[in-house]
Amino acid sequence: MDGYKIRKRPRLRNAYLVCGWPGMGEVAFRAVNYLTEKLKAEEFAEIEAGEFFYLTGSSIKTGVLSAPELPCGKFYYWKNKTGKNDVVVFISSAQPDLSRAESYSRKITHIARLFNVKTIVSFAAMPQPIDHSQPPKVWVASTSAALNNNLKNYNLNILSEGQISGMNGLFLGLAKNEGFEGFCLLGEIPLYTIQIENPKSSYAVLEAFARIAKLNIDLSELLSQAHIMETEINKLMDYLKIGNPLGPIDENDVEKIKKSLSQLTKLPSSIKDKIEQLFKEARSDIGRAKELKVQLDSWNVYKEYEDRFLDLFKRSNEKGN
Repeated sequence: MDGYKIRKRPRLRNAYLVCGWPGMGEVAFRAVNYLTEKLKAEEFAEIEAGEFFYLTGSSIKTGVLSAPELPCGKFYYWKNKTGKNDVVVFISSAQPDLSRAESYSRKITHIARLFNVKTIVSFAAMPQPIDHSQPPKVWVASTSAALNNNLKNYNLNILSEGQISGMNGLFLGLAKNEGFEGFCLLGEIPLYTIQIENPKSSYAVLEAFARIAKLNIDLSELLSQAHIMETEINKLMDYLKIGNPLGPIDENDVEKIKKSLSQLTKLPSSIKDKIEQLFKEARSDIGRAKELKVQLDSWNVYKEYEDRFLDLFKRSNEKGN
């Protein structure tokens, strides 16, 4: 199998592979980056992006336009000198389209098998009707009942029914098919903050993983970032005159906040680029509109794009006449 580069070949023992990419609340992306930084993990391999991603635009810094770059997916390793499990981290700066997600996942699991990975772990956000001041619960879904029984010892909430959408769910399911055991840790985030980074939830999933893997990681910086974010949301809620920012929030308040945040915050650039690409593809293949609608709904921005979305079907009908 090609499509990847290996720069080093560390000898690893019963390693955990922890994967993360951008998503709601940037919960997983922030957590895996923090983990890599604190472990001082070393890069050793990467997946070549050309097969899975496309150029979407150029960024501008200090008034200068940069050359467009494809997203990157890199592997890092850390040797555990005091325990029995080493750690591999895979960080992708974007999620591939679902049409390419299966082959992308198989590239990751191929590298995992080469380097003696035993357990695959993913992080994800779990939107819930909670207040941003509440400590988020961590839910877990695993590949076996036996693993669930073990994870109950860590005071996690077992997700007994439901679905994990996107790469987090698909990747773990495919890994199970290939004989890996694994689990996904889902950190709760308030429904009205899915477009805002949520370091409190990143802290929650990373703290849970550290207990499971018996890692000693300083998480104080994440807690500090979480406090800053909570303060800023409180200020926003005061500005919107929703009421006591630390009091209970009802369904009407949730809808007001969601509407306001969609105006005052912006989508992660990787998600915005994906939406634009899906619009482009749906103009020539209306079947792509289904995935586009999933993206718009999951990020609570359908209303923002509604006219453009409905126009796709008008054009499709015109072509059919």
